[in-house]
Amino acid sequence: MAEKTPFSIEFDIQSSPQLLFPYLSTPSGLSEWFADNVNSRGEMFTFIWDDSEEYAKLLSKKNNEKVKFQWQTDDEDQDDYYFEFYIQVDEITKDVSLIVSDFAEDDEIEEAKMLWQNSIADLKQVLGSA
Repeated sequence: MAEKTPFSIEFDIQSSPQLLFPYLSTPSGLSEWFADNVNSRGEMFTFIWDDSEEYAKLLSKKNNEKVKFQWQTDDEDQDDYYFEFYIQVDEITKDVSLIVSDFAEDDEIEEAKMLWQNSIADLKQVLGSA
């Protein structure tokens, strides 16, 4: 398998970290914008889209700040890759940004960024911050 390259993309969000965080870290919140349905058992999350299921392990979570997941695949290098949501608040303006970090193969980075842009647009709509 080709090695994946990390990338980050930042979005301005008109929401407080306290309101935003449950949409990034809970099955009910994630199923409102990220997947058709999301279930969890402990730190294992199941993401369901149409007829496909993907599994991710919750690696870390810091309330109202960040959450990090790792897709569970059969790839031997799966441990090297994750996706993370990081909420950043500007100390002066109090503007809230959501930084998404992920990995993709070099020829798929632009496509991956577009997928995130579409997903975050859905999140903004759910939050009423579009």
